Amino acid sequence: MSEHILVLNCGSSSIKFALFERASLEAQRQPLWSGKVSGIGSARALLEVGGCSPLPLTLDVQQPSHAALQEVLRQVWQRLGDAPLAAVAHRVVHGGIKYFDPVVVDAAVLDDLRSYIPLAPLHQPFALEAIDALLSKHPELVQVACFDTGFHRSVAAVEQMLALPYSAWERGIRRYGFHGLSYHYLSLALPLRIGPLARGRVLAAHLGSGASLCALHDLQSRATTMGFSALDGLMMGTRCGAIDPGAVIYLMEIEKLTLQQVAHLLYEESGLLGVSGVSADPSVLLPLETQTDATGERVRAALDLYVHRIVREAGALIAVLGGLEVLVFTAGIGEHSAPIRERVCAGLSWLGVELDAELNQQNASVISTLQSKVLVVVEPTNEEWIAALQADTRLHAASAALS
Repeated sequence: MSEHILVLNCGSSSIKFALFERASLEAQRQPLWSGKVSGIGSARALLEVGGCSPLPLTLDVQQPSHAALQEVLRQVWQRLGDAPLAAVAHRVVHGGIKYFDPVVVDAAVLDDLRSYIPLAPLHQPFALEAIDALLSKHPELVQVACFDTGFHRSVAAVEQMLALPYSAWERGIRRYGFHGLSYHYLSLALPLRIGPLARGRVLAAHLGSGASLCALHDLQSRATTMGFSALDGLMMGTRCGAIDPGAVIYLMEIEKLTLQQVAHLLYEESGLLGVSGVSADPSVLLPLETQTDATGERVRAALDLYVHRIVREAGALIAVLGGLEVLVFTAGIGEHSAPIRERVCAGLSWLGVELDAELNQQNASVISTLQSKVLVVVEPTNEEWIAALQADTRLHAASAALS
């Protein structure tokens, strides 16, 4: 009977899960079965399984994340029946300076990973809570942590280093980069999509609720916009992106915000939501920008700033690459928002980027014209498959070491 790998992607308000068959993992990149619990911690939690319509889900108000995980596991066991589960792969955002490659998690590794929670407070705790719960109730299960920071190991030291006293570098205070599972997927998918051009100078734009850019050459990360934490770089849904540290000092010293209040402001109340005052989602904001009232003015300011920051940061990474041959859009906004892609490409028109308006509206795979000097591609990301693939590789390595 074929073994399976379960992938869990746990966040503050959602758990995404996907089940892959090991025997067909290389050839079949889509999961056999997947689902999502959303609205964790709210009064409107929903369970979506196998592409069916979401159903209301009642969770324990004291431990909603734990209750959601238990419901996911119940669904998984029911789906598997007697089929064996070879491993559970977890998307873990931060591996620090110690963990780059996927690792089998035990109590000692889990303690290490907890020390990185301050670097990714919106993501790290929830993945680790799930790992801890499974270690307690199902110690026989192999759990593999797959790190979003791992793909950026190839970035040169000069790109990682911060201009702080050298002792900070020695303590691991440096630019790490994130969204690595997404960029790893692109490094595998693009050669199949566009051939040898994928090994050239590529700028990948992962635009979702979190957002970053990655400069790739020879299918490896050379620079990226996120740095020490997932706050850095681009303006995001609720996160500020790069900000003058003096502004943070001012907020604390002059406006007397506490550390917790500043953290909440930067992670939860900034970005598109903070500037627009309406929403963190461009699909909600775009229809409102034609309004002539104060709301319309703020929405326009939010969208203009969002695109401006992408174009500005893109220029820096293109300089690192020494030019650009391919521009790739991925993740929720990158894959589905034609207006945002159009505005970003207009800002990069000086490079010879020329968009085909009709193909862009269709979210086609290639959306540039034949005359464009830069190939513009839309490539749906697949972080779950990468996590499953990494877990499978780790299982094979462990098996080989025992033989």
